[in-house]
Amino acid sequence: MGARCSKFSLCWFQSHLKPSVLESSNLENGGKSDRNAFPSFTEFSFEQLKAATSGFSSDNVVSEHGEKAPNVVYKGKLDNDRWIAVKRFNRLAWPDPRQFLEEARTVGSLRSERLANLIGCCCEAEERLLVAEFMPYETLAKHLFHWESQPMKWAMRLRVALYLAQALEYCGSKGRALYHDLNAYRILFDKDGNPRLSCFGLMKNSRDGKSYSTNLAFTPPEYLRTGRVTPESVVYSFGTLLLDLLSGKHIPPSHALDLIRGKNFLMLMDSALEGHFSIEDRTELVRLASRCLQYEARERPNAKSLVAALISLQKETEVPSYVLMGIHGETASSTLPLSLTPFGEACLRKDLTAIHEILEKIGYKDDEGIANELSFQMWTNQMQETLNSKKHGDAAFRAKDFATSIDCYTQFIDGGTMVSPTVYARRCLSYLMSDMPQEALGDAMQAQVVSPDWSTASYLQAACLFSLGMETDAQETLKDGTDLEAKRNKN
Repeated sequence: MGARCSKFSLCWFQSHLKPSVLESSNLENGGKSDRNAFPSFTEFSFEQLKAATSGFSSDNVVSEHGEKAPNVVYKGKLDNDRWIAVKRFNRLAWPDPRQFLEEARTVGSLRSERLANLIGCCCEAEERLLVAEFMPYETLAKHLFHWESQPMKWAMRLRVALYLAQALEYCGSKGRALYHDLNAYRILFDKDGNPRLSCFGLMKNSRDGKSYSTNLAFTPPEYLRTGRVTPESVVYSFGTLLLDLLSGKHIPPSHALDLIRGKNFLMLMDSALEGHFSIEDRTELVRLASRCLQYEARERPNAKSLVAALISLQKETEVPSYVLMGIHGETASSTLPLSLTPFGEACLRKDLTAIHEILEKIGYKDDEGIANELSFQMWTNQMQETLNSKKHGDAAFRAKDFATSIDCYTQFIDGGTMVSPTVYARRCLSYLMSDMPQEALGDAMQAQVVSPDWSTASYLQAACLFSLGMETDAQETLKDGTDLEAKRNKN
């Protein structure tokens, strides 16, 4: 294990990081010019979709609407183990089967990694169903308005805005610029934590609701005047989404514009983001939202100019979305060991608080042999000073004062009198807590060199690699830690 660790130099980190979100990706073909990344459009039988959803079981409902749009979306699984989302319309929504099939086939011809793509439909008797790719990590509304562990990071909010603008630009380039009721519930997150625009809103001529928006306060003014949706109406709705991303709340555009005109930007911003964005970024995003919400439709920007403006604002472009979101991608989890210990689970979740608690429980039992050796040297002043720095570091670590623990543990390590794997482990976590993952990885590897069979060192390396977005290596190291712990428990 020690020899293998030497490959993790700084240059190695940089050469193995995930591609930037700004690098050219073929949105039309789903990335890497691979049309096979998406399934072809299929016309399913009603029985197929009934079986996939366990008879349209209420346990499989992922979203449903009220009286205005009484349609239900179910999670389902096809025979080939592909997960799908099935939208079952009210019987009166599409009275003309030919119109429904024509619309579904047209929308189903679109293929982009920025869309939750439509992959099929069903039109039998009075049944009208749409089938889309299943997005396992819920809606933007959930992550913005109803978050539990942490608010959505600023860099991720900027990425959501860019990806959504790119989705709209792609749809417009394919002649589908009109989108029904664009809102935070229409943006979903895929297995890698990337935001995607639901394809369901691209269907037109449906009696899917009696108005453009379920809330008139968010409806484009020209729709209220004429009852017609235009591409500029979609840009207006995009502006309301920018307000959502800025504020973490669903603020009516009229109120937001009053705040903008009064230069009262702080009242517009999500208080959970305080100190995590620059004034320049905030000002630019507020300006962009204001342009999208212009009363006159012709004064609003188009999707292409929105993409250009948002690209320049992107932050942390090398960090995968699932890391920014604090979730774990399905692709990665499919390769996980069948059974993870609590330490392994904490590293997988990147739950640094849980890791801290585990390290506190472990204590210093892995230093016992070294402690016996030290008992003969306690009389030297240098040794006493070194041990004091370790003692102060432990107290700071226990109190979660990680800056002080880093300083004290560094004094202990630089003293060179003894080598302690647990000190390296604790300084590693202190670095992680201080958002210094590369330094943390160096300590985790050093702990492994000192104690090659210590599972804690492997687990901490995995946590560091996950933080750096080095998914494959993190998975391998997590497995190493699991194997080492299992081996130790047998002995």
